[in-house]
Amino acid sequence: MSESVIPVIGATIVKVESRGFWSDAWRRLRRNRASIVAAIVILLITILAFLGPNFSPHSFDAIDWDHMAVPPGAQNDHWLGTDRLGRDLFVRTLFGVQISLQIALLATLVSLSIGVTFGATAGYLGGRIDNYMMRFVDILYSLPYIFIVIILSTLFERGNIFVLFLAIGAVGWLTMARIVRGQTLSLKRK
Repeated sequence: MSESVIPVIGATIVKVESRGFWSDAWRRLRRNRASIVAAIVILLITILAFLGPNFSPHSFDAIDWDHMAVPPGAQNDHWLGTDRLGRDLFVRTLFGVQISLQIALLATLVSLSIGVTFGATAGYLGGRIDNYMMRFVDILYSLPYIFIVIILSTLFERGNIFVLFLAIGAVGWLTMARIVRGQTLSLKRK
């Protein structure tokens, strides 16, 4: 952080400490206790999801013939119990969290890259091209999300995780494109 001296009317000199965007954001984040607690909880869940299955003696798809439909408890070495087929629910839950985090991260990256590119292009070019591009965004906004998922699931094989990335990314970028377009138009006018 750099300090700058600003002369004030009279003989008093005030030192103002300048902050960058990221240092200001970090300072504000640290002051908000709820966001710090939420970040710690998300970090712990992520660590548990990726490291937890390594410490369990059970695999997510292994069948324990002696413990089928067992309730939760430490006495049988299945912390969350087993399902009707004897599979450990603790490890299966952690693998589900892994897949959910991967989908969320990749879908966010897809929607961010498409939305920023599309919105910046529309805002920078302006005119008719901007109008056509934003009408295309309006058309996609008018389609229900479940309709897009149904179309994609019929086009691709069912159970393919790529379809989920595509479906979430196909809709998630629309809002980002509008925001980036507005910011690009604002910067262009300045």
